[in-house]
Amino acid sequence: MPSAFEPGDGAVDLPALVAQRIEAMDPATGAQVVQALGIVGSALSALAFSGRPRRMTAMSPTEQHAWLASWELSRIPVRRTLFQALRRLVLSTYYAQPEAHRAIGYRGALWPREPELSSEGPVVGGSAAENEPVARISEALRVPMQSTITDERWHELNRVPHGVTLGSELGAETTLRADVCVVGSGAGGAVVAARFAERGLDVVLLEEGGYYTASDFTEDEGALAPRLYADQAMRATTDLSAMLLQGRSVGGGTTVNWMVMLRTPEWVLDEWADDHATEGMSASDLAPVFDLIERETHTATVPDDAHSPSNRAILDGARSLGWRAAAGRINASGCVRSGFCGIGCRYGAKQSTLVTFVPRALAAGARLYSDVRVDRIEIAERGGARPLKRVRATVLDRASSAPRGRVVVEAQTVVLSAGAVGTPTILQRSSLGNDVVGKYLRLHPTSPVIATYDRQMQGGAGIPLSAVCDEFLASDDGYGFWIECPPLYPALSSVAIPYWGEAHQRVMRQYARLGAMIVLVRDGADRDASNGAVTIDRKGRPKVAYRLGKADGRTLVRGIQAAARLHFAAGAQTVRPMHARELLMRSPTEAYRVAMLGAEPNLLPLFSAHVNGTCRLGGNARTSVCTPNGEVRGAPGVYVVDGSILPTALGVNPQETIMALATVLASRI
Repeated sequence: MPSAFEPGDGAVDLPALVAQRIEAMDPATGAQVVQALGIVGSALSALAFSGRPRRMTAMSPTEQHAWLASWELSRIPVRRTLFQALRRLVLSTYYAQPEAHRAIGYRGALWPREPELSSEGPVVGGSAAENEPVARISEALRVPMQSTITDERWHELNRVPHGVTLGSELGAETTLRADVCVVGSGAGGAVVAARFAERGLDVVLLEEGGYYTASDFTEDEGALAPRLYADQAMRATTDLSAMLLQGRSVGGGTTVNWMVMLRTPEWVLDEWADDHATEGMSASDLAPVFDLIERETHTATVPDDAHSPSNRAILDGARSLGWRAAAGRINASGCVRSGFCGIGCRYGAKQSTLVTFVPRALAAGARLYSDVRVDRIEIAERGGARPLKRVRATVLDRASSAPRGRVVVEAQTVVLSAGAVGTPTILQRSSLGNDVVGKYLRLHPTSPVIATYDRQMQGGAGIPLSAVCDEFLASDDGYGFWIECPPLYPALSSVAIPYWGEAHQRVMRQYARLGAMIVLVRDGADRDASNGAVTIDRKGRPKVAYRLGKADGRTLVRGIQAAARLHFAAGAQTVRPMHARELLMRSPTEAYRVAMLGAEPNLLPLFSAHVNGTCRLGGNARTSVCTPNGEVRGAPGVYVVDGSILPTALGVNPQETIMALATVLASRI
């Protein structure tokens, strides 16, 4: 590994840690990473660059720096891709270490952990609200957050319910039979499984990820992110231009998301009805369904005295500018504002499907099998409304992701809720559905904008996302942008923050005073199916392709400019976008300079936790995979209920919409 690339002062054996991380990947992914690293550091690449055939490790630090810089800003996209592969792997590995945390002033997960900032821990003082999502105490006490949980509650949070079978408990061959097989346990699958089981149906629920309890959620980003996210938190588009943060455990994305619950905008639902012939999904149709979901997930507005500094910056900045912004509604009960929502809630406060709909399904007789990856669906019979299917799956070793057994589930009804990457992949491997499967991928492409303040921000503490500025969401014919706040976990932040070497370290050393906002674009303004797609390679592995549409790119640039103005209005000293070409703004009048940087792949990093749209439902078979009832065309009895069925991007975080559509479609199925 090139020494010029290593952050820190050698306090950790970074090459060994990177090697360990690669070894822990599934064999196919690990081989691809090794190949990419070999290309970057090869003598042949050096020959093309400098005319001297020397491996990078044989170069001096100065030569290495020039070599890496040429790849970072190269006009050849594949070079930028390979550079980012190396950069992200090294930085995310280093900044997950305790030594790195101490260097930047991040306290991390130190048990027993006591609140030190006003933005973390139970909220001090009383409240007039009856249905708050946060815990309160009468006076500020420096007590471990763990003490807010009674022994009885802690035992409950760590009990594996009856009906759960871990992959390690399964033999080499397992055959199951059920009325319904549901694949995936997130916002779609868990809701459907609970609705079906509570109606007396025999339900088998399969989940590729592990079943984790409260004691597993140690608030250690380095250990938990690879377990709880797809592809060890390294899932990305094929060119690495966009990182995709998708959950991979029981509870799916609801276990690791930031809790905000937002209803689908009315104009989006109108667009679905007008352009996609959806049925029974108008705002008036869904209003009682949203009401139900919000009651079931204890959704309530974050009180004004519970916001973190970065979320407060959104509210205060918007007020100063006269823009529309409001406190968010989150699915939580007794939240102690630990800040670690993105790597699982240790306190049982987040009302994810792990603690709501999955237990309900199990209590009604459903059977859950974790560590089981579905490979394909076979139609075992022909004819009839719901012919028998065989769902074939692989049991995975949780530590290595290596196969350790096989499972077959026989059922007449199969519901795919594996997400907008997993679901089309299963359909393609099964040769089911039409040629629209995998197309119309929508990401809500997201770009962070960070700022330095003259006060403590500690972006990893407190409720991650408790305020939303949607002043510009309805612009551009309903394809605008909105601004939220992300948690600043060191490893994830290190990848989002541009640069490398000393330039990157300078920013990371300001960690305690960094405030962050994210700009999210409602993509798909040009209605183009080729903007994004999920396909499979010859071995059946998913490939995710995405390019930012021209109109969406312009919207993203305007969003970054707006976020910069919002930061400055909240008192920021300096603001920078995440572009590889450094731009440090010292006043809002400099925001125009963002437009000069452009939004080329791997020059402006993109992120997405909202991966949707690859198996759209609708009335037109030429542009949708599923009927308005969620049934896959040409595959009777096979349904899709997850974010992939969304006809368009939403313009809001999708959790509540998916739960509501799951409720509607469950009643129709």
